[in-house]
Amino acid sequence: MDTTTAPKERIFSRYQVFVIAILALLQFTVILDFMVLNPLSEILMRKWDISASQFGFVVSGYAFSAGISGILAAGFADKFDRKKMLMVFYTGFIIGTYLCALAPNYHMLLVARIITGLFGGVISAIGMAIVADLFRPETRGRVMGFIQMAFALSQIVGIPIGWKLALAFEWHAPFWMIAVLGTIMGVLIAVYMKPITEHLTKRTEKNAFKHLWDTLQNRRYTLAFGTMVLMATGGYMLMPFGNAFSIHNMGIDPNDITVLFVAVGIANLVSAPFIGRFTDKLGRVNVFYAASMLTLVMVVILTHRGITPLWLAIVINSIMMIGVFGRMIPVQAIMTSMPAMQDRGAFMSVNASIQQLAGGLAAVLAGQIIHKTGTGYLEHYDTLGFVIVGALIITTVMIYLLNRQITGEKMDAAPPENVMPAH
Repeated sequence: MDTTTAPKERIFSRYQVFVIAILALLQFTVILDFMVLNPLSEILMRKWDISASQFGFVVSGYAFSAGISGILAAGFADKFDRKKMLMVFYTGFIIGTYLCALAPNYHMLLVARIITGLFGGVISAIGMAIVADLFRPETRGRVMGFIQMAFALSQIVGIPIGWKLALAFEWHAPFWMIAVLGTIMGVLIAVYMKPITEHLTKRTEKNAFKHLWDTLQNRRYTLAFGTMVLMATGGYMLMPFGNAFSIHNMGIDPNDITVLFVAVGIANLVSAPFIGRFTDKLGRVNVFYAASMLTLVMVVILTHRGITPLWLAIVINSIMMIGVFGRMIPVQAIMTSMPAMQDRGAFMSVNASIQQLAGGLAAVLAGQIIHKTGTGYLEHYDTLGFVIVGALIITTVMIYLLNRQITGEKMDAAPPENVMPAH
């Protein structure tokens, strides 16, 4: 019998399916916490009469604090049960989200975003370490594909609901929604997730700061860290201002924003599992190259648009986001295969921190490039598109070099757990 028709249970156990679902839903709340700023950008810039640059600091405040906390947590990431680490940081993230829901003004929201980032920025790294601990390398593309469906789900369900709640009540409402949902998720993780401690049997006896320093100094990881610096650029530059651009530059009716988000989210939800499967079957770098070219073309088209009918805006945004997923999923699968088991937590934490810090700088840079006119129109968005294109090209070259590095390690008989197949 063709193995492709084998029951899904032969690939993942029932508990692994549960873990994938939990990690996906957990990512849903964390991603939504970031994504909800997209539809709120129009409301908050108008309500508080703040500039695009000031709003960029709300986004980057989260990113900078997340990056700093990730570096500080990296030395401890492999010294404790991963479930306990997850619970500590997720609890802090939920508390920060409640503070966002209670923030009365711009400055308090900025402080609340910084607190949320201190905890939220490490959650993704812990989740990646859990994936590396519990799933075989040849199945991780599919795992990351399913987990990335959380991003699409946030567009289909979370962002439209958050947008409608903000319009029907006030801008705090989406944060209340995320905080309550996160509280429920925290209870599920605490009750049903098993301890994850296998990495503790292989850890070396060194203090947290030495473990962090050794991870940072490991030349094998240098190129991987550098790659993630530029991977963060596009999302942090485009996402925070996407809603304002759609309304004021593309001429989308505010009442149709929900339709736009839902349609794009459905495209992402459908495509993510297929991208994950293609990543495992066709090769991670091959999928990345194709998706990078697609993303590059669509970013240029999007950032140069003027008045656009809704159906065309949906098509452009959907294709662009499929390209973004096509880059993100294989890179995440690559990163789970880079570190040794005893270094996974530290590597993922440093990697996430670098991504967050780079993303924060990207959001600040985007805020400096873009200028909001008195009517809300965003000037110089086309310039922003060219900056992103440059980052896409450089990242593609770096992935090529990273693949050569790992392929060379495979030829030198590195353990299968720590290599990426050459395609």
